[in-house]
Amino acid sequence: MKNTLLCSALLGLSAVFLAPSAQAQLLPQPWVSVGVQDSEPTFSVGVRGLGLGVELGLTNESAVGIDVMKFISPPLIGQISGYVGVGLYNDPNSGQDFAYSAGVQILPNGNFFFGAGYHNLRGINGQIGFKLY
Repeated sequence: MKNTLLCSALLGLSAVFLAPSAQAQLLPQPWVSVGVQDSEPTFSVGVRGLGLGVELGLTNESAVGIDVMKFISPPLIGQISGYVGVGLYNDPNSGQDFAYSAGVQILPNGNFFFGAGYHNLRGINGQIGFKLY
């Protein structure tokens, strides 16, 4: 009987403490990004949810493309997520270009989050986003 009560109590407490992180996974988290490549500005908008992300980017040479990203959070550090991504960009001058990216996003308490990354076509970039929960 004691084991049943203990298990029920632990299950109830885990539901209470894990619910916010589950909610964070289900609701999208949009961001904007500004970067620099060859001393020219680059831009993107993106959204993440369920450990995946999608980003629409514009390079300094007017190439437009889409990147798909996978976010990886280390165990016990849920406020930091690394990501890797691949994409395809359509450059009006040279045709299609393959893209790759990597970076980190920091999700502190509150409604905003920040990030920094590298993209082979859009260069080094900084990100700011907001949580919808």
